[in-house]
Formats: sequence, structure tokens, C-alpha cells
Amino acid sequence: MSLREALRAVPAERLWVNPDCGLKTRTTAEVTESLKHLVAAAAEVRGA
Repeated sequence: MSLREALRAVPAERLWVNPDCGLKTRTTAEVTESLKHLVAAAAEVRGA
């Protein structure tokens, strides 16, 4: 489900964007890249 789809079902103030639980098995470089994408997606949806 995309963030935009989630926002149709959940009010923005109740929606949390969290990384998946698979980050423990990834390298630091992979985690950093994944979190950069997560932050960018949240900022885009927020209109920042």
C-alpha cells in the first residue's frame, strides 16, 4: 500500500511511516539508503 492510499483510509495525524523489520539483516549502507527513501517519501506526501 502506498502512503497516498493509506491517507485515504487513515487521518494524516494518525499515520506513521516506519521502516520494515528487515533492517537488522541489511548492511549499514543498505539501511541508510532505505531510510533516505522513507524520509523522502514522507516529505513528498507532506508537501515539503
